[in-house]
Amino acid sequence: MAAFAILGGQALEGGSIKSILQPTAAIIVLGGTFGACLVQFPLAVAIGSFKAIGKIFGQPKVHNREIIQEIIRLANKARKEGVISLEADAQNISDQFLKRALTMAMDGVEPKVLRETMELEIENLEEEEDQPIKFWQAAGGYSPTIGIIGAVLGLIHVMENLSDPSKLGGGIAVAFVATVYGVSLANIIYLPMAGKLKLKAKTVMVAKEIMLVGVIGILEGENPRLIEDKLKSYLSREELQEQQEINSGAKQKAA
Repeated sequence: MAAFAILGGQALEGGSIKSILQPTAAIIVLGGTFGACLVQFPLAVAIGSFKAIGKIFGQPKVHNREIIQEIIRLANKARKEGVISLEADAQNISDQFLKRALTMAMDGVEPKVLRETMELEIENLEEEEDQPIKFWQAAGGYSPTIGIIGAVLGLIHVMENLSDPSKLGGGIAVAFVATVYGVSLANIIYLPMAGKLKLKAKTVMVAKEIMLVGVIGILEGENPRLIEDKLKSYLSREELQEQQEINSGAKQKAA
């Protein structure tokens, strides 16, 4: 959308879109930006950062309301039959974090030890989620500077060919277009991508915290209603409203 707006503005002003399609400027900006990022980050992080682009456009796989419903179901079962009765349920859980937490609870691990262990896992997961964010933030920082370097190179080329007017236009075009590429890529692609990944990572971390609090509540034998009230505090207003509407609909059907 942002790219179309920029190109549309260029066309409305009477400019030609072809005038900003400069392969030389693109090579300088893209090559320089990712070259600098590869110096700062290991190759594995760079590859993972490009793979993370799919998360930006994909639908979120984490649904906190469903997680809470599952935990409350497990809490009710554990209250009636004991924590050890959750063994079969734990085997069918796809989320490895929740599965591990439940397994530790069934093994009789103290709540304090369970919390400390799983919080370390959350920290490690947060660090993994943070690496692509830092990569694209770095790209957003390097890109405008590389664009300026491209502009300077273009102007140097212009100064070297003052005696040949036929080469001046191309050199000046590369100079200004490199700056446009550097600033545009940073502000309409790299930094927004980093921001989107940060929001999605936060959603994942909240889900893990919900799981941890819920499992500890089950281990300590808390009332499922109390556990539910605790976990609902992690929901947004929109999610709470949706939950209330679902509950209201269920009551009306029951009536």
